[in-house]
Amino acid sequence: MKNRIKNLKDFYVLWSTQSLSQLGSAITQFALTLWIYEKTGSALSTATLTICTYAPYVIMSIFAGALSDKFDKKKTMLICDLFAALTTVLVFVLYKTDLLSMWHLYAINMVSGLMNTVQQPASEVAYTLIVPKDDYQKTSGLQQLSRSLVSIGNPIISASLYALAGLDVVIAVDLLTFAVAFFSLLLFVRIPEISSKANSEGNVLTLAKEGLVFLKKTPMILHVILFMSGVNLIASAFDAVLPALVIPKAGNSVFGIVTACSGIAMVVGSFLPTVLPKPKDRVRVIFLTMLFSLGTENFVLAFSENPVIWCIGQFIGWFFVPLMAANQNVIMRNTIPVELQGRVYACRNTLQFFTIPIGLFLGGLFVDKVCEPFMTIRAGSAFWTTLFGTGKGSGAALMMLILGIAGVVMCLVSRGFIRKYSYIED
Repeated sequence: MKNRIKNLKDFYVLWSTQSLSQLGSAITQFALTLWIYEKTGSALSTATLTICTYAPYVIMSIFAGALSDKFDKKKTMLICDLFAALTTVLVFVLYKTDLLSMWHLYAINMVSGLMNTVQQPASEVAYTLIVPKDDYQKTSGLQQLSRSLVSIGNPIISASLYALAGLDVVIAVDLLTFAVAFFSLLLFVRIPEISSKANSEGNVLTLAKEGLVFLKKTPMILHVILFMSGVNLIASAFDAVLPALVIPKAGNSVFGIVTACSGIAMVVGSFLPTVLPKPKDRVRVIFLTMLFSLGTENFVLAFSENPVIWCIGQFIGWFFVPLMAANQNVIMRNTIPVELQGRVYACRNTLQFFTIPIGLFLGGLFVDKVCEPFMTIRAGSAFWTTLFGTGKGSGAALMMLILGIAGVVMCLVSRGFIRKYSYIED
């Protein structure tokens, strides 16, 4: 047991401190969402904040992965974290001088997203380098656990701090967590170098192409990634719709609680990869968990105005997400050579996550421009008001139903493409 803990010492330090920093970043992002919604009342305006984070992430990921494979992983992570922290400082200064506006946040989020684009594949490779292969499933489960705890903590902490002390205190907490993570990585974590000349040869375009070539030669991973891009399209549209459903009907505090329930579900679900035996077929697990999630949560939220039911819907929808993510992580770590992982993970990021800004935009657009006006016109119809309620937020409920149907259809259509693949370990 002592040897096991010693072997994972670097992982535990990196995982715990980076998770703390992620919590700090998440509470700032959530507080900024509340700040923008208070000023605009628009689902599209709040969704645009996240779109600006993901746009550079999607566009530049392929090239960022190649850069990540060329350079020292630890230095890359430190530099990217430092630049991201400087953007947070800029938000703080603008807010304290009463100059902060939405376009500032959109521009700053684009810079922050660009830093995350380079940092994320470097981080994935770093975890592979410091974790023994036999511990991949266990550590993947722990990573999902920390993400789940962040999902629980950030809306509750953020809503409370924002209401009691304002945006400046939220940002101060974010910067404190950054400092802990930065100096822990700098001083206490050793990340081995990859001894391969291949990573230093060729330009960025050549290295990026190698990631795409690997995926083309490995259709199982490619099809799983494309399936998850469809899942992300629906899930990101859901993220844009949720504030427009909950805040007008129940306020910021309830929105924080409802959002936190997804994190609670993922905390509970994150224990599944650590306690369950290896599944017979990891690809099948990925498909079935996502079919269950998309086929339940949206429908539950669409037909209820009760916060308790909203919380139950969130729990049901997110419970199996950590199990899905852990299985995808194990497949990729076991299949992709470590010297290629940075660029392949980066290609994954582009292909799997390019639908997120699209989903956020479409979710916000349909709520503001289609569903809410539709429900306003039909405010006197017993049929529509019985299904989705009245007033602001009823259009968001209608959009939830549309997303539920779209999610089930997407999964059933995708089944024909991915059922011919399986991943069964020896």
